[in-house]
Amino acid sequence: MGRSSTVHRFGRTRRCREGSHALHRRVAAARTRPGHTSSDPDRSSSAPDVDLLFLVRHADAGDKRGWDGPDALRPLSATGSRQATDLVVHLEDYPVERILCSPTLRCHQTVQPLARDRILRIERVAALGVDANPAEVLELFWDRALHHAVLCTHGETIAQLFTRLVADGLVVGDPLQWPKGSVWLLQRTNQRGVSARSLSRQLLSFR
Repeated sequence: MGRSSTVHRFGRTRRCREGSHALHRRVAAARTRPGHTSSDPDRSSSAPDVDLLFLVRHADAGDKRGWDGPDALRPLSATGSRQATDLVVHLEDYPVERILCSPTLRCHQTVQPLARDRILRIERVAALGVDANPAEVLELFWDRALHHAVLCTHGETIAQLFTRLVADGLVVGDPLQWPKGSVWLLQRTNQRGVSARSLSRQLLSFR
C-alpha cells in the first residue's frame, strides 16, 4: 500500500493513498489506448470506455424470520451498520459517480454513509430489487450511462447477474461468493468485456 497523504475534498479533510492515483492513471490510459472504438456516439471514437462498477450485497439485516414487518422495510442490524460505515473507507481510493440500490430499506441503509461522504444522491432502482428478472439486471449492468457506479442489491440478484456474465465469458480470479456486506469490483469495457475481482477478500471486515 502506498504512502498516505491528506487532501481536501468538498471542504473536508480526507485521507487518500498514492494507490488511488495509480488507479486513475490506469483508467485514463485505458481510455486513450489506440486501436479501439466506442459504441457511444457521445464519446471519442478512438477512446474505449473502462468503467468501474462496484457490486455490493446489502449489509447484515439480521434474521428475516425474526422480523414481523414487511420484508422491504427490514433494517440493518448493528453488524450491518458497521459494515455500511466500513464501506466508506474501503472505497475511498476509488472513483464513485453514482450510487444505485434496490428499493429495500436494508440496501438503502447500506449505502447511506457512502452517499453522505461523497455527497451523492441514492437512486432506488427496481432492476436491483430482490424480484428483478435476469434481463432487467443485465440491461442495467450494460447501461452506458453508468460510469464508476455502486450497485447495491441482494444475493439473489447478484447470482442472476454473475450467471449471465459467466455465460458471456466473464474473467474472474476469485471464487464467486458474495456474503452480506461484500463488494465485487467489475471492470466493464465498451467491447462488452468484463473482469471481476472480490474486494471483500482484501478489504471488508465482517465483525
